[in-house]
Amino acid sequence: MKQKLLIALLLALSLTSFSQESKFSIELNYPIPADKNFVGQNYNGIIDLGFKYRFVELGVVNIGASLNGGIIKNSKKDAVQPFDVTAYNIQPRIFVELDDDLLSKLHPSIGLGYSFMVFKASGITTYNPENPAIQTSSTSEIQGGINLNLAASYDVTQKFFAIIQYDFIKLSDTNEVPETNYNTHINVIKIGIGYRI
Repeated sequence: MKQKLLIALLLALSLTSFSQESKFSIELNYPIPADKNFVGQNYNGIIDLGFKYRFVELGVVNIGASLNGGIIKNSKKDAVQPFDVTAYNIQPRIFVELDDDLLSKLHPSIGLGYSFMVFKASGITTYNPENPAIQTSSTSEIQGGINLNLAASYDVTQKFFAIIQYDFIKLSDTNEVPETNYNTHINVIKIGIGYRI
């Protein structure tokens, strides 16, 4: 199965390497949670993978859709609570990208979408008086909110580029958590590389 996926990927890359204008790109980013909020103070970035498709070209502006999926982790080694929490972030959005001849290698963009954050806690220790043996369990919770993305990519070659991004996520209000900036505002900086297919 892995060989078939690798062959399909290599075939797709070789077929599209001859195209003049790439509409599809793949990004590999390192997410860095920032600011003084529950994510910025307690989580470390693991990986973020992004896909972009530019479906409209209007002179100096491209309009497209993107999908990012990222993982950040809060381990019990560097946290107050005695269990691990992994957050999976899924971000579909629409973006507008500047593609001007004056900035031939630099491509700033702005995107708006929605973020789904799945928080999965594992290694939770529970105690049952009827069964005194230590038991561990896991639980998950989904939160979501509006996502604003600011990005700038720089062409290293015609196909490869470097990218830096800033994501602001405003999580929706939940009854269990007080609505404060600490609980609802998330800031993530992403640094990565990409390839235009």
